[in-house]
Amino acid sequence: MDVRAYLKDKQILSWALYDWANSTFATSIMAAFFPIYFKQFWSHGESSAITSSRLAFATAAASFVVAILAPVLGAIADQVNAKKKFLIFFLTIGVTTTGALTFTSMGQWQIAVLLYAFGTIGFSGSNIFYDALLVFISNDKTVDGVSAFGFSMGYLGGGLLFVLNTLTVLYPTSFGLTDQSQAVQVSFIMVAIWWALFSIPLFLYVPEKKIESKDSILAICKKGFSRLKTTFSQLRNLKVTFLFLVSYWFYIDGVDTIVRLSSNYALNIGISQQTLLVCILLVQFVAFPCTLLYIKIFENKWGTKIGILFGIGCYIVITVSAYFVDSETEFLLLAIGIGSAQGGVQSLSRSFFSKIIPRNAPTEFFGFYNMLGKFAAVFGPMIYGFMRLYTGERQSILSIIVLFVLGGALLLFVDEEKGKAAAREMEKAIAKKEGAGA
Repeated sequence: MDVRAYLKDKQILSWALYDWANSTFATSIMAAFFPIYFKQFWSHGESSAITSSRLAFATAAASFVVAILAPVLGAIADQVNAKKKFLIFFLTIGVTTTGALTFTSMGQWQIAVLLYAFGTIGFSGSNIFYDALLVFISNDKTVDGVSAFGFSMGYLGGGLLFVLNTLTVLYPTSFGLTDQSQAVQVSFIMVAIWWALFSIPLFLYVPEKKIESKDSILAICKKGFSRLKTTFSQLRNLKVTFLFLVSYWFYIDGVDTIVRLSSNYALNIGISQQTLLVCILLVQFVAFPCTLLYIKIFENKWGTKIGILFGIGCYIVITVSAYFVDSETEFLLLAIGIGSAQGGVQSLSRSFFSKIIPRNAPTEFFGFYNMLGKFAAVFGPMIYGFMRLYTGERQSILSIIVLFVLGGALLLFVDEEKGKAAAREMEKAIAKKEGAGA
């Protein structure tokens, strides 16, 4: 993978800058300041069991909405080639609701949860169409590298703004702010501005095939549902792709649950807010080079699937270790471990999937990909939430290990070459059918 070449390629760099833009939501909002502020400010006076469950269930609800919408939206967008338009729609939802968190007062946990849920919908929904644009700027030979470049840019961009936000929270008076509470509120506005600003190059420079459609919105929706049904049928014939999606459903469930709830877990086992912020910084800046390293090691030498399996193995070790961690130093080491595996698993999964789907219907298939990812993000937090209500914090995190084991076991049976061959055959069939219908 030639990073310098990607930096010089206007289309690839503009596409990757969207990851740079919206990763600030994942870092500053999901992983850090929302869980902290939700526990200490919006749910002031409540027990840790109640706040943990509320946060887990809110995350699950938002993910459920995106999971239901994802395949339908993908199918509709492919009908009119409106990936960028849909991306703008979800981007607007995410940016607006993230900024609105600034104006939510102490004790208003219901409003905070609602805004967070809509912010998550905006973040996750926009990623459906961002992922689908990958096929327009890459091919089978470059897709692993371009996908990893996007993730690495996300970790770097999200990490840089998080550094600034963390400094304002730790030293608010140095930035002209009254206290840490006001600094956290300012961080929400900063994320919204950053997200919106760095999204602009994607809309200017990333190509998307244009097709004029005279159909009404209702007709387009009907076609979208029709193509959704067709995609279900196609997946039944793409047995390797289907098996990979089931595997992905399990292991990405574990990854997303750790990403979204690890901060809450840390606070509830006694990790200080300052140490937690340092841990999140470590994850970002360890993940940046490690994502690129994953591609360098696994893209050409050992294979994408081996890379994913290696990352899953790392997460199993991390989850078991989290159960036993009892010092801030150990938690710092845990953060380094998460950073070393997170980007590699996410990036390789996306690029692996892009190789085993028809390239002339990417949004529909990425709709399913994101749907399963979001359904996973429904069940993981729900498992965590119920376990927290009836057991303890440590038992809740340990329960996530079963997801990695199941996902890894199924992935062993996925044959990449058979998956590619079947996808190329279906690609030809789709093109022939569309050509006959033209």
